[in-house]
Amino acid sequence: MTRGTVGPRRPGGAGVFKAALFDLDGTLLDSERRSQAAWTRLFLAHGVPLDRELVASFAGRPGRVVLRENRALFGARHSVEDLLTEAMSYAGDPAAPVPGAVELLRAVHASGVPVGVVTSATREYAHAELTALGVLPLVSPVITAEDVQAGKPEPEGYLAGCRALDVEPAHTVVFEDSPAGVTSAKRAGTFCVAVSTTTPAAALADADLVVADLTRVRWADGSVQLVEQHP
Repeated sequence: MTRGTVGPRRPGGAGVFKAALFDLDGTLLDSERRSQAAWTRLFLAHGVPLDRELVASFAGRPGRVVLRENRALFGARHSVEDLLTEAMSYAGDPAAPVPGAVELLRAVHASGVPVGVVTSATREYAHAELTALGVLPLVSPVITAEDVQAGKPEPEGYLAGCRALDVEPAHTVVFEDSPAGVTSAKRAGTFCVAVSTTTPAAALADADLVVADLTRVRWADGSVQLVEQHP
């Protein structure tokens, strides 16, 4: 077993993180397969030819945005809101936490470092899932699709999270799972740890650190400590 400590990349030494922001789906919650299945059902229910590459590209992005971009596929008879409501109705099965996610979030919070969530999901969905995970009282702010004009991969959500916590992006660590989320975090100027729970590691290469899941890292003295398992 080897360990390495990761802190902010800035001149004069590593230092510590002063805030942590977590994505929700695929990072805290192992829900991406559920989401992909819901989008697939929506396509099939409307007789839309299933483009798996297109559906995969929805990961980490606001549902309203991807539906607006692809509205022509479904015809003018259905509004974006109707389609989103239908897609969400197909995602009713409960999802388990990503391994190590809840433990890591609780450890960060227990250390006195503020924790927030930045998600492309709706506020109602995010609050329900965070409640189910038992961590809603530990996180503030919860930045959702309703709180931004431009969702991931734009940096607005993570910048809003940093402002709400009154912490500079350079002193903030973000945990993400999608290429859109990684791009958002890096454009905001944060340090990004990506988990390859939903996306191959190669597609997350723009992150500062890529791990298989959140059992591979631990929180120690304001830094992310990497723990690699060897056979």
